[in-house]
Amino acid sequence: MKYIFSILFFAVGFTTIAQKIELVKKWESDSVFKVPESVLFDPDHQVLYITNIDGKDPWGKDGLGSIGKIGVDGKIINAEWITGFNAPKGMGLFHHTLFVADMDKVVVVDLHQGKIISYIEVPGAGGLNDISIDGSGVIYVSDSKEKKLFRIQNGVAAVHIEKLKGPNGVLFHKDILYVLDAGGLYKVNADKSLTMIVDGMEGGTDGIENIGGDNFIVSTWGGVVYHVNTANSSKQILIDGRAAKINSADLGYNMATKTLYVPTFWKNTVVAYEVK
Repeated sequence: MKYIFSILFFAVGFTTIAQKIELVKKWESDSVFKVPESVLFDPDHQVLYITNIDGKDPWGKDGLGSIGKIGVDGKIINAEWITGFNAPKGMGLFHHTLFVADMDKVVVVDLHQGKIISYIEVPGAGGLNDISIDGSGVIYVSDSKEKKLFRIQNGVAAVHIEKLKGPNGVLFHKDILYVLDAGGLYKVNADKSLTMIVDGMEGGTDGIENIGGDNFIVSTWGGVVYHVNTANSSKQILIDGRAAKINSADLGYNMATKTLYVPTFWKNTVVAYEVK
């Protein structure tokens, strides 16, 4: 009996470790964007929103930033759909409202009107980066410059976690808050302590998306895209664009079609991959 159990345990363990994810390129948009940093899929409108940082300084308060919009087939709808941003980065959706991290504030966009309607001030912020929103509308936004994670509820921002090393990607998924910090993926516990899931992701951890179950995709600004399995704390390189100097910033995902969308930053395109 013990022998049979051992064989079954080994077989299940081997299957888990051997499971691989593959990305197959579907399309690449025209290079009309202006330093695209983040992609967000909108399932209700079946479009993608793109943050354009524009300008030579990714952290510049120059008023050049914008939000672009493209179809899920990669066709450009409007490369600069909404203007009036500085250096917009991560985005989050809640009740047909788009929330955009922009330096020291979160910009609120009405998608029906297609315009900025308000701003959420984040006192003490210096470099807001990624956003995730839970089911009740609470916003979590990372600050890469001040090395903090902020929590915004009812329009009021407060520090949630501080003294991080280099926070960027943040994801609230199935009642768990995840944060990428200086090459590692961490789970945020109820007492705000961090539990390491996997470390050693090179290139500056940037975006994170769940692709089903315990499987996540993590991008790094330097050009490496990883598959991370949180059940066994394993990681697998899916794309390595460092040699070709192709960045992979804050990605988006369409669960229904299993399509991953990756902005290439300085290359000014968005690339779509089928996750297999």
